[in-house]
Amino acid sequence: MRELSQKRAICAMPVAGSYRSIDFALSNMANAHIQKVGVITQYNARSLNEHLNSSKWWDFGRKQGGLYVLTPVVTADNSNWYRGTADAIYQNLSFLKDSHEPYVVIASGDGVYKLDYNKVLEYHIDKKADITIVCCDMEEGTNVERFGTLQMDEENRIVQFEEKPLQAKTNTVSCGVYVIRRRLLIDMLEKCAEEEGYDFVRDILLRYKDIKKIYGYKMNSYWKNIASVEDYYKTNMDFLKPEVRNYFFKQYPDVYSKVDDLPPAKYNPGAKIKNSLISSGCIVNGEVENSVVFKKVYIGNNCVIKNSIIMNDVYIGDNTYIENCIVESRDTIQADSRYVGEGEIKIVVEKNARYVI
Repeated sequence: MRELSQKRAICAMPVAGSYRSIDFALSNMANAHIQKVGVITQYNARSLNEHLNSSKWWDFGRKQGGLYVLTPVVTADNSNWYRGTADAIYQNLSFLKDSHEPYVVIASGDGVYKLDYNKVLEYHIDKKADITIVCCDMEEGTNVERFGTLQMDEENRIVQFEEKPLQAKTNTVSCGVYVIRRRLLIDMLEKCAEEEGYDFVRDILLRYKDIKKIYGYKMNSYWKNIASVEDYYKTNMDFLKPEVRNYFFKQYPDVYSKVDDLPPAKYNPGAKIKNSLISSGCIVNGEVENSVVFKKVYIGNNCVIKNSIIMNDVYIGDNTYIENCIVESRDTIQADSRYVGEGEIKIVVEKNARYVI
């Protein structure tokens, strides 16, 4: 993610004007009536913790359950940061042991998708599976070597699983969503920790592939992972397509997020908007085309913004030209500036002159 991950964790990346990446996983859990959710955070977590400061946005604030933010802690037995995905869950084993729910859904926070976890659970029980992995087929030409790829037999049991292969034999990838029985997960994590294994995929899924019954649940709807700048850019641009916006924003179930009380976007004389998402709190004086503009952005006179993503709280001075760029949040773009991404997406990071004392 280059410079974009210097300010925030990937799952706190802004998506589609008003959302964060983690909102999609949390909304899926809320819509499946999952009441007890733990979010494991570590890297650059300030922005994410701020976003999760109230569970009411996803309706987890109940007497039973709730939203728990699980950060690394120093104890008498352990002073390590999370060393991998399995180790992160293992260090919070008391959270699992104190729970009474029979099943656990594990989901990564950097996926943009809608999924009914109840259907995955029904499928998991019906198959008498030990672990169910949600997967999907990627389009031809996608670089699937970045993902975990898997192959299934005619009963959807996983027969081959490779994590980030040098050469992929299939275009079916893991979506990073797993369903597993709570007791079995605790046993596996304890054994994994004994053997000094830290990674959930490598030290649990790959290790038990031929011993446990691991099934794949094929997802046929929209799924994107925003682990690279190109994917992040393409995912935001997908929201300019009416069918994608309609699927996420106008079809049940809903996607929820923390709400800021901001006025609606204001378009002054001279503003021209074409095929763009403009969020609340924006003031637009210039021209915006094929772009996603996040909250509280000021666009000056005679500005031209094309095929770009402008993050939250950016000030763009007059006569500025921006094309094929991602402008980092809280930037101040001086008047008469020009930024054009040629060949690849350009990330614009400018000092915010408005807040310098």
